[in-house]
Amino acid sequence: MNADIYIGIDMGSTGLKAVAFDGESGWSLAASGAALPFIHLPGGGCELGAEAIEGALMQALRSVASQLGPRVAAVRALSCTGHGAGLYALDARHRLLRARAVASIDQRASARARALAQQLGAQLFEEVGCRPWSGQPTLIAAELLATGAMQRGAVHRLLFAKDYLGLLLTGEPSTDASDVGTAGLLALDTGACSMRAFDAAGLSELAGTLAPIVPGGAVIGTLLPERAGSCGLPAGLPVAASAIDLLASLMAVGAPQRGQAVAVLGTWCVNAVIDSVREPKPAVGAIVNFGVAGQRLYLENSPSSMANVAWLARTLGLHGAAQVLDCALSVPLGAQGLRFLPFINGGSVPEGVAAGFIGLRPQHGRAHMARAVVDAVAALHARHLGRLASCGLGVRTRVAALGGGARDVRLVRLIASFLGHPVARCGDDETGARGAALYAAMSQGASMPAPSFERVAHDAQDANACADYYGGFLKLVESMPPVCAHIAEPGQ
Repeated sequence: MNADIYIGIDMGSTGLKAVAFDGESGWSLAASGAALPFIHLPGGGCELGAEAIEGALMQALRSVASQLGPRVAAVRALSCTGHGAGLYALDARHRLLRARAVASIDQRASARARALAQQLGAQLFEEVGCRPWSGQPTLIAAELLATGAMQRGAVHRLLFAKDYLGLLLTGEPSTDASDVGTAGLLALDTGACSMRAFDAAGLSELAGTLAPIVPGGAVIGTLLPERAGSCGLPAGLPVAASAIDLLASLMAVGAPQRGQAVAVLGTWCVNAVIDSVREPKPAVGAIVNFGVAGQRLYLENSPSSMANVAWLARTLGLHGAAQVLDCALSVPLGAQGLRFLPFINGGSVPEGVAAGFIGLRPQHGRAHMARAVVDAVAALHARHLGRLASCGLGVRTRVAALGGGARDVRLVRLIASFLGHPVARCGDDETGARGAALYAAMSQGASMPAPSFERVAHDAQDANACADYYGGFLKLVESMPPVCAHIAEPGQ
């Protein structure tokens, strides 16, 4: 007897993928996806066309349905997850304004975020769990209004990436607490929409456009007949609410039950742990009320992790992350004094910090540049995880590495060496889609098993070298915000 099948769809910062999972074994049965053609604009803008999103979504579902063949009849539900923040603003006809979404790595509101953080950062952190940052929907909208790219009153509904996919599939607008909370728009104490956050951006009217908040695992609608016919999935297929990709990944691997903090080596440098409500609030990058009583999602993030590696690969003509690692590891840790600031998409804490090589000399070649980037990416994850641990969040030595970068054990071992203890590596790089499929299963009163982990030991022989590099990296990162702020000033 064939097991039930659940489909998870994950729209990340660079691509979209749909995966069908066997509900009994948890095995992947079919998968399809592609990169999304983001549009890069002057001033750090990053947008994505509505047609590109819809096209990628339907193509992925058609391919998965085709791969399943007759077993497509066993699909019981699907759900979507996706990157947080950015701007998915709809007009009165439920279409994306300007026929475009704005990515969470968009940097056009950086100066606005810095100024607002100086004014109201402490008050906003106390209420919503984060300080202003450039990828927030409200600050992006305020920036577009200021430049005339958007008109006041044009937004009729405010969604997030996964919600927009759900709307395309069902015609029903909805969101969840994890996305609203991560965007800094949800009051921590009450779980209600924060008027202070909307007022701070000068957009109080947007609060009323937020889609209804529903719990993960609730059925939000059924697959529209025309969508079902186009992609070959069963008519009337239930579509379930999910969560932001980070929380979906945490749930997929069972991290809350294991007491693990996670490092997600994706486009973003995401590091998080679920723990109990703490007062006073820990001094971390962000705290999220994700809708579970007595628990919070604690975050230390930056917009750039593997994005740095992808940039280097393009710049040096290397073929992907594996070749960057091959090149990097041909020279020793530290790259003979060359250092890299791993903020190619900017930094959220501190906001406005930029990427760059420091200490570049004639003897440095592309291997040294690759090593400097790889060392810095691993050290940045270790820095964020260390900040969580220093606040007593999670168990210091229980860390799991997820995401595309975790496919390479060498990068995970480097993170473990900077931390000084082993790291559990999840070889499944589709944990976002797996988490979405888990929510789909929950909507049908079912569950799915978690994937397995591999224990990656730290390099004890290089402990002193790792400690020296890591200490210097921390000092370098902490010293750079004034320099970056000076460079960002007009006329510099």
